[in-house]
Amino acid sequence: MPLPLSRRALLGLATGSLAAVGLTACGGPSHAAGATAGADHPAHREMAAPASIPATEAAVATPAVTIDTFSFMPAAIKVKAGTNVTWTNKDEEPHSVVSSEEPMRSPTLAGTSNAFSHTFAKPGTYHYNCGIHPFMHGTVEVTA
Repeated sequence: MPLPLSRRALLGLATGSLAAVGLTACGGPSHAAGATAGADHPAHREMAAPASIPATEAAVATPAVTIDTFSFMPAAIKVKAGTNVTWTNKDEEPHSVVSSEEPMRSPTLAGTSNAFSHTFAKPGTYHYNCGIHPFMHGTVEVTA
C-alpha cells in the first residue's frame, strides 16, 4: 500500500510539474540556446515577427501608435515632417521604442498608459523596434 504524501511533497511535485510545462511551452531548455524546437507552439506563432509590409501599402496618417499584445498598431504610419509621433503602451508588459536610423530611444514604458513622443524633422522612412522585444517592428514614413 503506497504511503500518503505530505503537503510539502505534494507542493514539490506540483511545482516541478509547472516548471516542466513552462519549459515545454517555450520549446524546452534548447529554446534559450536559439533552437526552434517550440516554433510551432501557438504562443510562438502569436508573437512571431509580423511579415514586412511596405510602408506605402499599410501607412496610416496618424501621429499615434498603440503598443498592445506585443505589437505596434498601426505597424506603419505616414506623417509630415515636423510631426510629433506618440507611442502609448497598453500592455501590462514593459516595452520601449528604439531606432538607429533616427536617433531615438524611449525610456522603458512599464505598465499601461505610459507614453513616449518623438518629432520627426526630416523626410525619410524610419524603422524602429521594441528594445526589450526585438521581434516587435514598426515603420514611420515621413513626407515633406
